[in-house]
Amino acid sequence: MLHKSFHDRIDVGFAWDLVERFSVQPREQPADANRGAEIIAERLRSAGVPVTIHEPTLFLSLPGPASVEVAGTRFNAKPPAFSAIVSRGLTAPMEYMAPTRREFARHQRLDPDRYRGKIVVTEGISLPMLTSEIEEMGALGIIAVNPGERIHWSTASTIWGTPGVDDMSRLPKIPSAGVNRGDGAVILAAAKSGAAATIRTELEQGWFPQKLPVVHIDGATEPDRFVFLHGHYDSWQVGVGDNGTGNACMLEVARVLWQMRRNLRRSVRLAWWPAHSTGRYGGSAWYLDAHAADFTKQCVLHMNCDSPGCRLATEYSAMTMMPETVATVAALVERVTGQTPKAKRPNRSSDYTFYNIGISGALMASSMMPAAEVQKRGWHHVGGCGGNIAWHTEDDTMEIADKGVLAKDIALYLEAVVTFASAEVLPFDFRDTVKELAAAVEGYVKAAGKRLDLTPVSRSLGELAVKIDAFHKSVAEKKIAPRAANEAMRELSRALVPLNYARGGPYEQDPAVTLPPVPLLSIAADLDVYDKDTIGFALATLLRGRNAALDAIDRADAAVTRAMAK
Repeated sequence: MLHKSFHDRIDVGFAWDLVERFSVQPREQPADANRGAEIIAERLRSAGVPVTIHEPTLFLSLPGPASVEVAGTRFNAKPPAFSAIVSRGLTAPMEYMAPTRREFARHQRLDPDRYRGKIVVTEGISLPMLTSEIEEMGALGIIAVNPGERIHWSTASTIWGTPGVDDMSRLPKIPSAGVNRGDGAVILAAAKSGAAATIRTELEQGWFPQKLPVVHIDGATEPDRFVFLHGHYDSWQVGVGDNGTGNACMLEVARVLWQMRRNLRRSVRLAWWPAHSTGRYGGSAWYLDAHAADFTKQCVLHMNCDSPGCRLATEYSAMTMMPETVATVAALVERVTGQTPKAKRPNRSSDYTFYNIGISGALMASSMMPAAEVQKRGWHHVGGCGGNIAWHTEDDTMEIADKGVLAKDIALYLEAVVTFASAEVLPFDFRDTVKELAAAVEGYVKAAGKRLDLTPVSRSLGELAVKIDAFHKSVAEKKIAPRAANEAMRELSRALVPLNYARGGPYEQDPAVTLPPVPLLSIAADLDVYDKDTIGFALATLLRGRNAALDAIDRADAAVTRAMAK
């Protein structure tokens, strides 16, 4: 491995101790989560690692009991976080909705009143965006038939972090209830025959102080710049694979980095988040709000650590990477695991809270079960626990963790952090970023056609591509001083990451919904669905997006021009 002296210090036993302790420490209820944070801090201090514990007051939604009643039979259910509360019950006729978004969009266009006044029954895990759209159509409630025999905890809110005043109206106003596959088959049959159902949901919502441990390790040469590693510690019940193993991975990375801090060029910061599940990324959103200037001026890269070290998770074939990180991250994954991953575009989840402020990111989940193994077991796809269907259920207990897989994932995350914290010149390649942006914009140019000219954006990206190519060649030939090159890449990140991933401003949080590339222009792909009375609104949105995109490209161009001049 590239950084063998760091890897020689890994002690997987130190990490495994936390996994074992968390296997009997629930971290769902606020008080239990705070105890989890204290355990993390105790372990850090036992290794001599200084830790700061912040204690923000966050808005949480804590699911309680729920049920669905059909024809006198009551079925057990789980309400997603932020579901509306109907403890006395809500009764209405059921209406089946096909589970795909394509079917949903077709139903919405052809029969917009089909679901009004109904309880919508759909298949799959409760999804926030679908919940929001169903609510907008006038439905009264949702029953989500989960694909397995365990019901997965989930969330119904599209709001990222604690709602601001302008967000409050987007809190869900209808109840949701998840049921398992067996009970769901009975409910689906009843729904298709036009029967009624009663949903009951109980949740506790309000403000709770939550502890947030942070470790900051100063670099020896550039302490004013830092690499940021983060992951949530709150979990559903004990949540061993999601995310006790991730907390342990970060714990050991912090211990090794602290011992080897004199060998780090840049600083490294690590944070363990509360309110990931019950606060919809409330911990990371608060921390960014409270330290925005630090991140804007000093953070060079963020990496998320969620669900490593799980049983049967031996594959690293697809890894989350922003385009400017792909060459470096793919290479380090291959060094550690022997596997060459394909890049996976980051989605809007897993505390990727840093799009709008413009920080490059890599890694989310790491090791996953091979698809053939999932298929052999007859399991459905899930997003965490390395692919184990215990994800977000009561079964996410100690048997989900694997010590050998955890050891490899610790080595992977350590290699990733040290690579970016130690390189004299930040190992980014923004040529790949511009390629991704240009490909998306080309599609929007064609979709918009003569209705609005987007070729100025395409042309500006072409010009920027030439300059960025020259910039990277000059960096490789050492014609640009490392400090100037790094500053240019920081500014490129601040301009191009939001252009690729965000709609709102730098200090806002877009909804918790994955957006297409260059979201400021993505409405171009939907212009055909607007009629003569509404197309003007869409074109106004697109024109403003064009202006913002050109401004971002201009800022990126200026950053490269300054670096080349130096």
